Amino acid sequence: MPNEVSVPQIKSFSLQLLCFKGSVSVYQDKVKMGYSRVLIVSSLLLVFQLSTVVAKGKVIGSPIMAPAPAPAPGPEYTNLTDLLSVAGPFHTFLNYLVSTKVIETFQAQANNTEEGITLFVPKDSAFTSLKKPSLSNLTSEQLKSLCLFHALPHYYSLADFKNLSDVSPINTLAGGNLYSLNFTDNSGTVHLNSGWSRTKVSSAVRTTYPVAVYQVDKVLLPEAIFGTDLPPMPAPAPAPVTDITPTADSPAADQTGKARAPASPDSSSPSASHKMMSWGILKHLVLAIGGGFLMFFL
Repeated sequence: MPNEVSVPQIKSFSLQLLCFKGSVSVYQDKVKMGYSRVLIVSSLLLVFQLSTVVAKGKVIGSPIMAPAPAPAPGPEYTNLTDLLSVAGPFHTFLNYLVSTKVIETFQAQANNTEEGITLFVPKDSAFTSLKKPSLSNLTSEQLKSLCLFHALPHYYSLADFKNLSDVSPINTLAGGNLYSLNFTDNSGTVHLNSGWSRTKVSSAVRTTYPVAVYQVDKVLLPEAIFGTDLPPMPAPAPAPVTDITPTADSPAADQTGKARAPASPDSSSPSASHKMMSWGILKHLVLAIGGGFLMFFL
């Protein structure tokens, strides 16, 4: 029969069909691999693009977040022991602060509070010149209060003392009214008065918040320790001697204000009257002698 298909033809067709299926399967695998590669490349490109956009702060669909501000730096820690060791000479005062442990109180006030601290530091010569009263007779508590008396529990610049003069007295770290200081600003010069001590700020050692350190010429002595029997005020210096010029009211000047020449002796002065009396007696004596001679010769 002409339409009969032989077995070899069937086998050949089957083989071709299997080859076609294999080709299709390979093609499908290649297509899948191509899709996978495209997907991987696309994903990488998308990730790269997103990272670039995020780095520029322009994320699509998200609000732009400003970077958080950096915290403001706090005040620098101040080591008062190092400061007073280098400045000065303040060795005597620093030794008192260390021995009474007041330096720890000052250190805490300076670095652990927002108020800060103001110190008035006497020079070494202020202690050597202090004869009466003596600090050697003070108890440990009195010496501690004396050290605390040299500090205010607040930071004050030099310009602030002009306002302090209007609200004085100001309590110190020693506390209490008898541990207060009076301030006076005289044309920019700051004067301190504790009753026993009267001094002034001679120089500014440090004026950066939160620590202000000022040098004073005398040791500040509180009334609470030394009593209210204050020392006498020093006598004012004598006025300089100047040439005395006669004025119109002086007896040596005339009505024009010019000095008159010394008056010549006349009969109104005692010496002139004495001379006239002596001359009159001598004249009478001469006349008497002359009359005696005339009577003798006649």
